[in-house]
Amino acid sequence: MNLEIADREFVVLVGPSGCGKSTTLRMIAGLEEISRGDIYIGERRVNDVAPKDRDIAMVFQNYALYPHMSVFDNMAFGLKLRKYGKAEIKKRVGDAASILGIEGLLDRKPKALSGGQRQRVAVGRAIVRQPKVFLFDEPLSNLDAKMRVQMRTEITKLHQRLQATMIYVTHDQIEAMTMGDRIVVMNNGKVQQIDTPLKLYNEPDNLFVAGFLGSPPMNFINGELKQERDAIVFKEMQGGTIQVRFANRPQAREFLGRPMLLGIRPEDIEVAQLSKTGNTAASFPAIVDIVEPMGAETNLYLQTGAHTVVCRSQRASITARPVIGCSSSSMSVKRICSIRRPQVVSYKWFTVARFYAEFSCMDGLIISKLVAAQRP
Repeated sequence: MNLEIADREFVVLVGPSGCGKSTTLRMIAGLEEISRGDIYIGERRVNDVAPKDRDIAMVFQNYALYPHMSVFDNMAFGLKLRKYGKAEIKKRVGDAASILGIEGLLDRKPKALSGGQRQRVAVGRAIVRQPKVFLFDEPLSNLDAKMRVQMRTEITKLHQRLQATMIYVTHDQIEAMTMGDRIVVMNNGKVQQIDTPLKLYNEPDNLFVAGFLGSPPMNFINGELKQERDAIVFKEMQGGTIQVRFANRPQAREFLGRPMLLGIRPEDIEVAQLSKTGNTAASFPAIVDIVEPMGAETNLYLQTGAHTVVCRSQRASITARPVIGCSSSSMSVKRICSIRRPQVVSYKWFTVARFYAEFSCMDGLIISKLVAAQRP
């Protein structure tokens, strides 16, 4: 990998388990040997420098606190090893405790602390070192959901206050999107894309990045391109109902008749308001199979006849009901929705507000990206 991190930047390494993000962090820290290449911290090449001499501080997933020591002694331990004076140690620990809001916990042992408090102590132990680089190895993964939200906010504020260079490893895409100045998306030991959070979300370089970032993830629909009069149309395969028209896309003509993928974000699918003349050019019928109320929004799982598509709707009044005597696996959507008792089926029209299409051949070659906006 080739990665340059600017001074005072907050960079997040994100990817699935086993992608190499923690190994990368450990190589920066000097805990893993590199096979080739160079690692620089500032202007200094540190390939052969011992971890203790690299001027870095690392916060681990499991806190790594000494159970027999007080909070003060845990935070001061590294400074004592470096022979700092008592006055300087007291000042640095006091300043770090004030930043983290743990001044009243300095006399406690780790067993008397909650998970969030232990993590603050671990961060405080790194702060007192005043290193050039902070390394965080999935520090919030052991906390509950509410505490994770609170701690990621505190770490972001800490970065703004300290103005230090931070490298943060996580498998949680929400942490990556909300905390990082830039995100490094990794998979199978390779960097897939490096960019700002919104750039990654709106303009992914490949299918992995498009499908990894976002919750629920991007919908991928198999189909093919066909020519219809003056427009190129994407049609869902295997009897599906999704059709999207591409106007003024001459670069897509060479892929007519080939298997393609259409990517649509869940928030870019919404219940359509049909006109008197019928459906719009970018709408499709679907059965609401599952409804997940989320409060301010609702996740809808839609059966199109060939795929299950997730829609994130701002409406809360949509319901799903079972189809009596019918199976979506044995008949098409149109057949199900034409039964004489439509009251047992939640049959809706959905419109594509914005779509992202990435064309690829059967051999996996990425050809081009098309971005368009169609609103009925």
